[in-house]
Amino acid sequence: MSNDAQAQAGTAEGQGPVEIDPELDRHLQNKREELFEEFEIRDGFPPEVRREAKERTENVEEEIHEAVSERRDLREMTTWTTDPADAQDFDDAISIEEDDEAYTLWVHIADVSHYVHPGSEMWAEAVKRGNTVYLPAYTVHMLPPILAETVCSLVPNEERLAHTVEMRLDKENLGYESIDIYKSVIESDERLTYSQCEKRLDDPDAPLHDKITLAYELADQMHEQRKEDGSLVLNPSRDHAHTIIEECMLKANKAVTHELMWSRGVEAMYRVHPQPTPDQWDKALREITELDNVSIPGGSWDDPRKAVNAALEEAPPRMLNKIQRAVLKVMPRAKYMNDPFGGHHALNFDIYGHFTSPIRRLSDLINHWIVHENDVPEDLVELCDRASDRQKDAETAERLYKQFMQEVGLDPYAVNSRGLVVVDEDEENDDGDDAGGDGDAASDADE
Repeated sequence: MSNDAQAQAGTAEGQGPVEIDPELDRHLQNKREELFEEFEIRDGFPPEVRREAKERTENVEEEIHEAVSERRDLREMTTWTTDPADAQDFDDAISIEEDDEAYTLWVHIADVSHYVHPGSEMWAEAVKRGNTVYLPAYTVHMLPPILAETVCSLVPNEERLAHTVEMRLDKENLGYESIDIYKSVIESDERLTYSQCEKRLDDPDAPLHDKITLAYELADQMHEQRKEDGSLVLNPSRDHAHTIIEECMLKANKAVTHELMWSRGVEAMYRVHPQPTPDQWDKALREITELDNVSIPGGSWDDPRKAVNAALEEAPPRMLNKIQRAVLKVMPRAKYMNDPFGGHHALNFDIYGHFTSPIRRLSDLINHWIVHENDVPEDLVELCDRASDRQKDAETAERLYKQFMQEVGLDPYAVNSRGLVVVDEDEENDDGDDAGGDGDAASDADE
């Protein structure tokens, strides 16, 4: 993401970006370069990758038009995206309908694998990177941003190639009555921010109000069902809009990997999350009960995840971070594997994998390819290990960068939400211009 986009992150919600001087900007740049070298994070894209990306995003209208005859035509279906205000790409969209017996939920994901596939320069580069790295006010993309900004962004009123997960869900138990995964052509009706989505829910006369309300009705039921089943919910205060997107994406991810495992019997890149040992859980729960004004209701002790959920719901807001930290300290790291054995402990899913973010995660991109080809890459095990290792490195680099920001007097959370802008005091005094200029503190090397 460019610095201009980062600087707009806060202004979209009424707060200006965090201001820094050129010297601090240089310190941040030096720290990034140090971390990139230590963790082998590739910042700029090689010329051949940029060239291939540019070629694949030229003259695509005719290509999309021709693809309609080979794909499911969903252009007339009511469809919308919901993303943060500063989002540069819109890679997932939803549609929903209901009848007396069931909900039908469509999750449409940008068909990244149509443009990025084995044998291409972009695929090879994605394997090297493993994922997009998100530092406060600085993003290192897995794929060239031109993809996310054009053909792989589900912008309103433009035809786009998508990979759709269509799920018919029983109204009684929300179980899958049917799962259908197919290539499609869609045309999104609207791009909403989370705050705009909230306003649509509150206004019966607003466009999409009925559809969004129906989506929330389903998402809220799925959320409550997950908690009852023992899924760990570390953020109990999500608003309606975030709940819609989170639950719909979880349902789609789960549907895809269940389809691959049970209906097709093929390997995939599954997300496996081991559980803590009983002693580790005891340690976490003991730490939680020792916090001020925090208790765990007696009826929830049979499952540590339910105990944590109950504590989070009853605890004062100031204690939420401490409860979350107590849990995360004992949680093993999730990893990618070609076999779902063990399932995903935190979500309490027997089978789970990623599908809904192929623009930023290698795992999702590979699962898109597997779903379409009904085959697996020969080096799938190595790819699983690669994705797991690169995610760990990205998270460590992010943690160390945030720590450095705190050391130099910056609030990484404020920077994350509001962006950064470089203010040169000498130039401001000489020219009398407004602080901020156009700034390029966080511009990517390839943009």
